[in-house]
Amino acid sequence: LSIVIISYGEVPGNPQPYRGSEGQGHILQRFPEKDWEDNPFPQGIELFCQPNGWQLVPERERPSFFVSVLTDINSERHYCACFTFWEAEASEVDEDEVPGLVQPAQVFAPKSLVLVSRLDHTEVFRNCLGLIYTVHVDSLSVPLETVIGNLLTCVIPVAGGSQRTITLGAGDRQVIQTPINDSLPVSGSSVAHLFRQLGIVNVLYLFCAALTEHKILFLSSSYQRLTDACRALLAIMFPLKYSFTYVPILPGKLLEVLSTPTPFIIGVNSFFRSETQELLDVIIADLDGGTVTIPECVHISLLPDPLLQQTQTALSMVLDPELEIADHAFPPSSTQPSTLKIQDKEIRAVFLWLFGQLFHGYRWCLHIIRIHPEPVIRFHKAAFLGQRALTEDDFLMKVLDGMAFAGFISERGPPYRPTDLFDDLIANQVERIRQEECSPHKVMNHIKELAEQLFKNENPYPAVAMHKVQQPAESPGHNDPKNLAIFPPLDDVTVQLFIDHAAAKLKTAPPVVKAELNGMVPSGPPLGEHGHVLANSARRLEVVRNCITYIFDNKMLEAKKLMPAVLRALKGRAARVCLTQELNQHVLQNRAVLDDQQFDYIVRMMNCTLQDCSHMDEHGIAAILLPLVTAFCRKLGAGITQFAYCCVQEHVVWTNMQFWEAMFYSLFLDNAAGGQELLGALELASEQSRLWPTLSKEQQSERVQKEESTVFSQAIHYANRMSYLLLPLDTSKNRLLNRSGIGDVESVSNSYVTNSIAGSMAESYDTESGFEDAESSDVANSVVRFINRFVDKVCNESGVTNEHLKALHTMIPDIVQMHIETLDAVHRESKRLPPIQKPKLLRPILLAGEELVMDGMRVHLISDGREEATGALGGPPLLPAEGAIFLTTYRLIFKGTPNDPLVGEQVVTRSFPIASLTKEKRISVSLSMDQFIQEGLQLRSCTFQLLKIAFDEEVASDLAEVFRKHMHKLRYPQHVQGTFAFTVGQSGKTLVEHKTKDKNQSIKTLSKNLVKSAKRTIGRQYVTRKKYSPPTWENRSSLQSELDEDELSVSEELDQGSLTLSSTIRSSDRQTMSNVVERACCRDYQRLGLGTLSNSLTRSKNEPFRISTVNRMYTVCRSYPGLLIVPQSIPDSTIQRISRCYRQNRFPVVCWRSSRTKAVLLRSAGLHAKGVVGFFKSPNAPSAGPSQADSTSLEQEKYMQAIISSMPSYCEPSGRNTLGGFTSTHMSTSGKWGSIRGSGRLSAYNPEVGNRLSCKESPQPNGGPSEALFLRQQRAYLYIIGDKTQLKGGKQDSFQQWEVVPIEVCDVRQVKNSFKKLMKACVPSSATSEPSMTFHRCLEESEWIVLQVSVLVVELLDTGSSVMVSLEDGWDVTTQVVSLVQLLSDPYYRTFDGFRLLVEKEWLSFGHRFSHRGAQTLASQSSGFTPVFLQFLDCVHQIHLQFPMEFEFSQYYLKFLAYHYVSNRFRTFLLDSDYERIELGVLYEEKGERKNPQVCKSVWDYIDRLNKKTPIFFNYMFSPEDEEVLRPYSFISNLKVWDFYTEETLSEGPSYDWELVQRGRQERLAEEVPDKPDTTTPKSQRHIVWPCYDSRSRVVPDSITKLLQDLQSLEAELGLPPEKWKDTWDKIKANQRTESKLENRPSFNSSLLMSSNLSHQRRSQGVYLPESGVGSSINLAMDRETSTTSTPVAGRPSTSTLYSQFQSTESENRSFEGILYKKGALLKPWKPRWFVLDKTKHQLRYYETRQDKECKGVIELAEVESVIPGTPTMGAPKNIEEKAFFDLKTTKRVYNFCAQDSPNAQLWMDSIQSCLSDA
Repeated sequence: LSIVIISYGEVPGNPQPYRGSEGQGHILQRFPEKDWEDNPFPQGIELFCQPNGWQLVPERERPSFFVSVLTDINSERHYCACFTFWEAEASEVDEDEVPGLVQPAQVFAPKSLVLVSRLDHTEVFRNCLGLIYTVHVDSLSVPLETVIGNLLTCVIPVAGGSQRTITLGAGDRQVIQTPINDSLPVSGSSVAHLFRQLGIVNVLYLFCAALTEHKILFLSSSYQRLTDACRALLAIMFPLKYSFTYVPILPGKLLEVLSTPTPFIIGVNSFFRSETQELLDVIIADLDGGTVTIPECVHISLLPDPLLQQTQTALSMVLDPELEIADHAFPPSSTQPSTLKIQDKEIRAVFLWLFGQLFHGYRWCLHIIRIHPEPVIRFHKAAFLGQRALTEDDFLMKVLDGMAFAGFISERGPPYRPTDLFDDLIANQVERIRQEECSPHKVMNHIKELAEQLFKNENPYPAVAMHKVQQPAESPGHNDPKNLAIFPPLDDVTVQLFIDHAAAKLKTAPPVVKAELNGMVPSGPPLGEHGHVLANSARRLEVVRNCITYIFDNKMLEAKKLMPAVLRALKGRAARVCLTQELNQHVLQNRAVLDDQQFDYIVRMMNCTLQDCSHMDEHGIAAILLPLVTAFCRKLGAGITQFAYCCVQEHVVWTNMQFWEAMFYSLFLDNAAGGQELLGALELASEQSRLWPTLSKEQQSERVQKEESTVFSQAIHYANRMSYLLLPLDTSKNRLLNRSGIGDVESVSNSYVTNSIAGSMAESYDTESGFEDAESSDVANSVVRFINRFVDKVCNESGVTNEHLKALHTMIPDIVQMHIETLDAVHRESKRLPPIQKPKLLRPILLAGEELVMDGMRVHLISDGREEATGALGGPPLLPAEGAIFLTTYRLIFKGTPNDPLVGEQVVTRSFPIASLTKEKRISVSLSMDQFIQEGLQLRSCTFQLLKIAFDEEVASDLAEVFRKHMHKLRYPQHVQGTFAFTVGQSGKTLVEHKTKDKNQSIKTLSKNLVKSAKRTIGRQYVTRKKYSPPTWENRSSLQSELDEDELSVSEELDQGSLTLSSTIRSSDRQTMSNVVERACCRDYQRLGLGTLSNSLTRSKNEPFRISTVNRMYTVCRSYPGLLIVPQSIPDSTIQRISRCYRQNRFPVVCWRSSRTKAVLLRSAGLHAKGVVGFFKSPNAPSAGPSQADSTSLEQEKYMQAIISSMPSYCEPSGRNTLGGFTSTHMSTSGKWGSIRGSGRLSAYNPEVGNRLSCKESPQPNGGPSEALFLRQQRAYLYIIGDKTQLKGGKQDSFQQWEVVPIEVCDVRQVKNSFKKLMKACVPSSATSEPSMTFHRCLEESEWIVLQVSVLVVELLDTGSSVMVSLEDGWDVTTQVVSLVQLLSDPYYRTFDGFRLLVEKEWLSFGHRFSHRGAQTLASQSSGFTPVFLQFLDCVHQIHLQFPMEFEFSQYYLKFLAYHYVSNRFRTFLLDSDYERIELGVLYEEKGERKNPQVCKSVWDYIDRLNKKTPIFFNYMFSPEDEEVLRPYSFISNLKVWDFYTEETLSEGPSYDWELVQRGRQERLAEEVPDKPDTTTPKSQRHIVWPCYDSRSRVVPDSITKLLQDLQSLEAELGLPPEKWKDTWDKIKANQRTESKLENRPSFNSSLLMSSNLSHQRRSQGVYLPESGVGSSINLAMDRETSTTSTPVAGRPSTSTLYSQFQSTESENRSFEGILYKKGALLKPWKPRWFVLDKTKHQLRYYETRQDKECKGVIELAEVESVIPGTPTMGAPKNIEEKAFFDLKTTKRVYNFCAQDSPNAQLWMDSIQSCLSDA
């Protein structure tokens, strides 16, 4: 203790003192005068006695007392207790002063008694100083020297809870109480006061701010309160100690301390509040106002939830216990908070409990590095945070990084030391805290227990000894200045004597030794994850374990399947730990040698595990992997091994110095988790520390040396490890210059080239060098520097001697250099590694005669814009897939397996005919697996397929180029003979055109002769042509050549003489002619009655039309067939002349005649420009002379007239009306009239014109034709549908009997564009996100379908007018319109034979240019692909959808044709006209015998053959109406997208090459049959059907197909000769008809689809079963009563009858029926009735007879309770055995039945029973 007396003094140079002037303190006396040896006297104590400054005051103030705290240079705290009182200032009165002048007012000066002590006993100090003052004031008889001497020499006991009573010799007595445990702070009731002043939330803010090192300033007008608040804040921080600036009372003169940059806790008098305003980063707590102000720039990290919440709850229960019961209806009588002293301890207990929560388990993260000479301990922060799952927590991170925690570790880290309450809490009560944390009341109990201990620590005994301290007497004249003597100067010598005397006494006394109770510090329960384990982690861990087992068992396919799941699981911590444990088990003697594939997988898993580790590695995953990466390896070559560490360098954790330090230190920590008998490192250290004092000096130094050498060797080991992970495999590359190893050759093979972290370190540690040169030495240097820094740090901390450290520094460069050399060898070898094993390539199945041109090249099939295959719409991601692309003479085939291992066993096939390739585009693709870009191709096919492939890295780019060249060569052969249909079956891969041996000599000769004669008759031009170049087209004028992309050329003028009819057919050509007659057209002409051709070629005269042979040599028109139908009256010579007016000489010919109205349909090309005007000129117009034009024009008129007069309905043209007036008036206003292009946005035709035609107000709203017959009275006899652009300038003559309907034609270019748009909509190359580019929008924009014109023509023909379609060149749109018209008008064309005939006649014979439009050869490549025929097939499909019962063929038939018309597999659709086919000898060869039956040349033969085998092309719903004319709706809302465009079957490729699909299915079935029957698990019969993978119609066939298949398999089982499906079908149909006649009522269950007695307006409203429809028995269950009431109307049945047939009795599903006798009611006889068991309605009905329609009664099966054998009762039928009786018991009554015999009865009982059980 020191006592100082300080008085007020003037500042030198100040004038006369006056009130309020600043003075300064002077030390008057201090005792002892010399400093104590162990306690130097603090400097500047004067400032702290009067923090507001030394000032004089006018009135005497009361004595004050407070304690300041000063911290000396050794950070020892000195408690300065200041007792201040005021004395009158002696004023020197001037003697000469004139009395009477006013005396100056008296002033008072402060004087302080200061007690300076190292111990903090506030109350004792207050009492002692008060006593000294009292002795002085009350002038007691005790000398002040004695009191002070006694005070300075009293002995205060050491802590440990002892009490000492002291007396200062003035009749006083005091007890000094020391705390039991020194380490716990003593707080009195200061904490409780602090909470009273500031409130819970504010104090928590301050608490967190203090822990996270913020600046805190307390303001109050009371000094003692400031001290108490600061003391309280420190008390609640226990067990952490505050180690920054701590000044509870800061003098005003030192206010600039507040702008210090370091954290502090400072108190300042509120007097200086204004000076604290400009502090920007200081948290200010105003104790008097109860506020805490936090500046904007300061962010305080608060406690993590839920701890914060729990702490607040606990505090409020301590401070405000009434809060909890405030709402209770019957509150307890009293719930007062505890007394302040107790409350103080309870609050502190809450904080102690909080720290127990925060720090529990900290001892498990201590790394002890040295034990001798004293322990060196490090805390592994990352591990602690990781295991507590608090890595993200800001607060804890800051606390652990703070100085206070560092002090905590150094103080509490050592394992052998005294323990206190906190140690006990951490060791023994963590479990309790954890269990109770959710129950506030249990928490409170715990807190109360802790509070009790804290209270006991400060007040171990009940206060027995009474304090007795005198206080100054309050005398009346107390404030009288005269009474108070000045505090006297004391006698130094006397006091010093006291001190010396006491010192001598102490020397003789035995030394007081505090009993140091050292012991081993318990660690508490180990840290584990609590409550953070994911629920499903067990499954994940199992996946990880299984995968690793598979890898080490070499089951690579299984491992590959699990790999993605494993990589996903490794995101979780548990799985990562599990991985490291599993891998550990496979390491033997620090080594595990793997093969390439295993190594590859293990490295991938390690990388995945590490990539989620933060740089801190808080979960210690990198730490556990560290030894493993040096254990797993693979042999690369002789004596060269590559370890896993080469491949896992790309992770930040390896460059983090803290990680390496933690690793280095943790090596000494050997947790005793494994064996109980082994002590943990801390326990061991504790034991050693205990024994240390007992060892001799030699033993001690030996141990120190041993430890040091361990650390030293450890450092060498780590230098090695670090060089492993920091040096890249290819040390020649600097990391800075090439951050990623992408694009290097090495990264392609399976040596993982990772350039290591070295470069990035070079960047950070050597920035002054400017930039790095890419030399290996740089990498080496930066690694050496990094390792050196590491070694310096750990060795200094671990106390390694300098010599050793120097040795290490010399070794490190050698270690690095050595490692670089080994790496070079590894790098060299790793480049030679074979690439990673890839899935083996699957071979495609080829057709007979199909050959590989290029063998499989490994490619990746990438997903395009269709989402089904990628799994985006559910289902597995089948794409991307890896496999190979094959190029054959016929197709382009991809076959492979999906990349996603979950579907890795499925096979993905995508292929299309090479001839259908429409666009090829190079693309570059980045595959997700290996980040680098690969070249690829995007191939589009007009079979609506898209192959987007990326070549594998193993495919050389020149090989890809060869592939492209071959593809082009195959796609565009020199001549049509190079196509697959011709080359099929010819061996030899080179596609050289060789002349093949003629297969059918005779026919070839004939056709050649025919061609020769044709050549002779035509001019010289064709004779000189080479044999195989395609013929050029004749054209009279080049007008169209700009509009059309067809190549046209003007031929030489034909020699007129050679064309006369007199050139008769020579005998050798007769046979050819008969062949011509056999051709399709002729058969059809005869069927239509358009003329016959007898052998003698004579023609019957009474026919209006004849078959003309004018074109038999293809001289008049090259693209027409040889035989044509022309009017009887027109001679051939006229025809030749007329033909010149038309483009391509395609003059009008008849192609169909209506059998009902006898109206005819004609087709021709458009007129030449020069013919148009003449065509319309009035015949009697005066002309200047008989010009050529006029004569032809007249002949044309004659021709038209001849056609008109052929019509039976032709009569006098009186009162006729025409459309003529409309052509001009409406053309301008209404734009298109029946425009073909209008895609449904516009009506089929302009309404006005339409009404005019139909004599009706308005057309039907849905775009269908109106029902009324067109122009019954007034109409033209012949309508000519012509192109609007061609008909300009011509005026209509009102007296002609024909009328021109101008329409807008969509030319070839538009078709081409439409098709491109359609392709992009149906098969997008990449997924689009734009809403404007949705599928339907793209579809609409393509304007694809043409139906309207055909519907119009059908209407006109049906009303009896003839129609001539005369558009463009007469071979595209004309063909479409004409064929659709015939299809709609004539049911014959809706059968197999008829449709074939229609296509052969209109498309093939009439010269649709298939080769040219399909761009089948090199010559037509530039014109591009124009699918006119596909457009026609789509229209047929639309009609088929609307009239499903009218077509004999199925939708599949149309798709089959659509596919094969571009595939070039058959010769049917090759070449551009019959002429060319004859020239090549293709036309008639099909009739000859075939040498190779496998190869079908004609698609029709193939279809016939296939149709005999299987009903795939047959439409079971075919039930035609006689002479039905179809009128489809053509609005866009009525049209459906054809699934041919969108569907795909990835499992087997397109299904249109039937043999391939069948063989593929057989192979798959063969694979599925296991070698040995698997008896262990039952094999599921269920099969998942994926939308774009499986063929739905095959997996879920319609019922009829299924029944036919079952029949076949049953026949096979029974060994019967298989019956053809068609015969079976016909039989069933015939039976059905007879049955329905017998039963005398329309039948409608299975016969629905076959019965032709169903009539309808539009079939589709009846019943519509899609192609792959499921059920065939349709049941519209309605009550029978309603159905019988509707009576059919005479004539055409109404719709209601249609429906009544649906509900006829048959529609109830008759599960079982027959005759039963039924016992009547009481006294009624047994009667036979016809019983029907209906499973569907779940009832048993009975009728009078079988034929009866009226139901007599119904037994609901729902009410039936049982069905049992019965006994005959009275009146039962005679002669029937007893077993034939049975009873049916319902809830209402019992029915007695009797069957014909016992088996029948049994059958009935079983049937009823099965119905019941089914329900």
